[in-house]
Amino acid sequence: MARLHGQHDAVHPVREPPARRGAPGPGAAPAGPRACDRPGPRAVSADPDRRRAHRSVTDRPREGRANPTPRPGPTFPGPSHAARRSLRPAAPPEHRTAMSAATPLPIVEAFQSYLTDERHFSPYTAKCYGADLRQFVEYLADEHNITPDPANERKAFEARRAKPAGVGGDVLATIAPGSVTAIIASADTDTVRGFLNHLADHRYSPATMARKIATLRSFYKWAARHGYADGNPMTLIRTPRQSKRLPKAISLDQIEKLLSAPDAADPLGARDRALFETLFSTGIRVSELVDLNIGDLDETGEALVVRGKGKKERLVPLGSHALAAIRHYMALAGQDPRFSQAFAQGGEQPLFVNKHGGRLSSRSVRRKLDKYLRQVGLDPTISPHTLRHSFATHLLENGADLRSVQELLGHQSLSTTQIYTHLTARRMREGYDNAHPRAEAG
Repeated sequence: MARLHGQHDAVHPVREPPARRGAPGPGAAPAGPRACDRPGPRAVSADPDRRRAHRSVTDRPREGRANPTPRPGPTFPGPSHAARRSLRPAAPPEHRTAMSAATPLPIVEAFQSYLTDERHFSPYTAKCYGADLRQFVEYLADEHNITPDPANERKAFEARRAKPAGVGGDVLATIAPGSVTAIIASADTDTVRGFLNHLADHRYSPATMARKIATLRSFYKWAARHGYADGNPMTLIRTPRQSKRLPKAISLDQIEKLLSAPDAADPLGARDRALFETLFSTGIRVSELVDLNIGDLDETGEALVVRGKGKKERLVPLGSHALAAIRHYMALAGQDPRFSQAFAQGGEQPLFVNKHGGRLSSRSVRRKLDKYLRQVGLDPTISPHTLRHSFATHLLENGADLRSVQELLGHQSLSTTQIYTHLTARRMREGYDNAHPRAEAG
C-alpha cells in the first residue's frame, strides 16, 4: 500500500541478535576475557581430538612421513641457535620483530649498489646477495628484539658513513639506538656462528649455507673497508665442505627429440627452437642468452658476442644448425606485427622477444623448456643449464681441448671446467667395460 504524504513508519522494536551458543543469559555477571584473548600460553583442550584438529600446520608431520628424521647438517663452534634463545627471556608479543621485505635498509641497498656498480655483478646475483643479507639482518633483529625503524636506520647509516674508516669503539654511541645497522656494525664471530647454527637447525643444505657465508664474507670486507663495520667477523669462519656433484648431460637423441618439439612454422615456436639450438650450440648461460641483442650476431653470422659474469665479453662460435634456426626465427618475427618494429630497429633490440615484443626473461625460457619436456616425454629435471653441461661434455668426449672449452664456457678458473673431465672419464670407463672382452673380472 502506498504511503501517504506526512505519514510515518511505525516504530518497531530493535531485535537483538540471537545469543551465541554457550553465552550467559540475561542478568548474568559479565564474563571475563576469553582464553584466546588473555596474555600467556594458549589453553590446551582436554579432548585429544580437538588438540589434534587445532595443531598448526607446522606442527603436523607431512603426509606419508611419520616422525621424519632431521637431515644432518654442518655444525659450527659456538652456542646453537636454540641454546641462545633458551638463555634469554621470551619477548612479549608487542616487542617481536616486525620486518617485511619493504622495510628500507640503507646498508643493504648500498651493498647491492656496490655489487652491481663496482663488482659488475648481475642484478639477479646482487638481488640474491641482498636477500641473504636481509635474512641475516632479520636474525639479528630477532635476537635483539628490535623492530627496524626507517628513520633510525637512515640515521645510523649516515652516522657510519661519516665515520672515518678504522675508527671504532665509542662511535657506536653516536648511532641511533635500537638500529639494525648498529648491530651489524658490531657483530662478532660468535654472532655469525649463531646465525649459521640457526640455518643448520632449519635444515639448510651445505650449498645454500656456503652461499650465505660467501655473501657475509663479501659484505663485511666491503663494510670494514668503507667504515661501516669495526672489523671483519668472517675471518675465522670457514666454508663447510660440500661434495661435488657431477653435472648431468643428455644424449644427442634426447637433444634431437627436444629440438623437434617446437612448431617452426609459428614465430614463437621458431623462437623456442632457436633458443634451444643456441643453448646447445654455444653452451652459454640462460642469463647470457636472454641478454643477447640483435647486434650481438656478427656480420658473418658465425659467432655471437656474449656478455658473461662481470660484464666480460667473449666471442662464441655459432653452429650452422643454430644459425639457421635464428635466421628462420628472425624472418618470421620480422613479418609479424607484434615484433616487426623491434626487428626493424635492430642493434640494441633484444634478439629473443616475448609475445609482447619485449625482452624474454630467464624464467620464461625455463617455462618453455618445461612445456616441451612434458610434450615429448623427456626427464622433467632437464634445465637450460643441462644443455650447457651437454655442450661441454660432448666437446670433451670428441677430443676438444680443455682450455678451449674453458674459454667457450666463460669460466675464470680451469678447475671449474675440469669437473667435466671426471664425467667424460666415467663415460669412457663405461664404454671400455661394455666393449672390451677382458674388461670385466671373472
